[in-house]
Amino acid sequence: MSESAHPGGTSQDAHTHQTNHARHVDCDDYDVAIVGASIAGCAAATFLARSGAKVALLESHSDPKTFKRVCTHLIQSSASPTIERLGLRGAIEDAGAQPSDINIWTRYGWICFDHADLPAPMRDHPAWNIRRETFDPMLRELAAATDGVQLMLGHTVHALLREGTRVRGVAARERDGSEHELRAKLVLAADGRDSSIAKLAGQPTKLRPNRRFGYAAYYRDTPLRTGSSAQMWLLDPSAAYAFPTDGGLTLLACMPHKDRLPEFKADPEAAMQRLFEGLPEGPPLDPAKREGQLVGKLEMPNVVRQTTSPGLAFIGDAALAADPLWGVGCGWALQSAEWLAESVAPALSADGDPAAVDRALAAYAARHSKGLDAHEKFCSAYSSGKRFNPGEKLLFRAAARDAELTVRMAQMGGRWITPQEMMTPRTIGRMLRVNISRSKRPRGLRERPAGAPVAAVAQAAKVAPAARVAQDAAAAAAGGAQSRATATVS
Repeated sequence: MSESAHPGGTSQDAHTHQTNHARHVDCDDYDVAIVGASIAGCAAATFLARSGAKVALLESHSDPKTFKRVCTHLIQSSASPTIERLGLRGAIEDAGAQPSDINIWTRYGWICFDHADLPAPMRDHPAWNIRRETFDPMLRELAAATDGVQLMLGHTVHALLREGTRVRGVAARERDGSEHELRAKLVLAADGRDSSIAKLAGQPTKLRPNRRFGYAAYYRDTPLRTGSSAQMWLLDPSAAYAFPTDGGLTLLACMPHKDRLPEFKADPEAAMQRLFEGLPEGPPLDPAKREGQLVGKLEMPNVVRQTTSPGLAFIGDAALAADPLWGVGCGWALQSAEWLAESVAPALSADGDPAAVDRALAAYAARHSKGLDAHEKFCSAYSSGKRFNPGEKLLFRAAARDAELTVRMAQMGGRWITPQEMMTPRTIGRMLRVNISRSKRPRGLRERPAGAPVAAVAQAAKVAPAARVAQDAAAAAAGGAQSRATATVS
């Protein structure tokens, strides 16, 4: 299957909303209407409302505790500053989120790094593992408690409002059939990789195939030799993971090549158990310790959309859904939401002139492209199911033996630098020297004792730490630019 491009849906004119005057339709005006109240939507709503915008945050689900079920839930370290600016670091720690370094196995050895040993800013911002069951409601609660945000649960957007070619709002329907027209200076699509807004808008979309599929489940009493830090096995071409997380649970996941699909379809957990039995220094997978369902995803194409159109912008997976093998989705949702808010807030706080808003959207599109395009191309290339190329073999072999190359891999893996910024002439020269050296040996897995038990804090966090969220969020909002960390993804 080759890369394909399509407009994302039927024609724009077909989805221009015509008011049915025989039916009562409530009309409201907002600065921003956000469709989708998950990570990206809630983060954008919070940041925009703090800047003074009036925000409608629409979510088709009526349950405020709804959450995404198929997700590795890793938050890359480069998104950790965004969590802090939202004011949520203390709350996720209270809820049992596990600060995570990474330990990557290839047949050339273990590549292990601890963020405390890395240069700033990565040293100060760990990656995090936290279940979406915990994180999504926390973000939704934060957004709903922010002055200027109206959370509208159980509202499904079925049409876009337009003035000519410009999107000027949405039409939404509640479960009881009542309809609302929400006019807005800007509409944000935060409704995931299968974005219905993209279909309504006819947004240009590229699909790149993924030759892997995924299965995952949570297991109790499954400690890792690496303590709270994750393990990843690049089995070339398949992959497997172990992520310690909140609630005293460990997420075990695998993404095999599609050549193994018949084996997994026959008995997914048995096939997954066989895979984990063969992992070097991996955890045992005991079906009796599984908590909840084993979930799977057989089709996971890379989705790349044009990020903006007049009056319309896409954030999170709705803008870019890369191969989940690399665990980038949660972090990119947070970062793209913040980039969007920073770009458009001045235009919205002025008079919302359409030309000014469009200039702000162009700035957001450029920032999104600069931050993520190179990473997306890297992810998409590997999702083809290819085996390691000669350069990757040299890099993995050298990084397993050399601390400086481990740092470079950690910076790229945390999405602090691009693949091109990692592979400088200096890096390539060092890779070659390490590979021909007879004195450099694999450093092995860095084993760590398990940290303090998270079961106790997870039990306490079953009730959302609302007071901590409110306190930290207020401090983050009051700090404004003063509290902003200097690092961004480049």
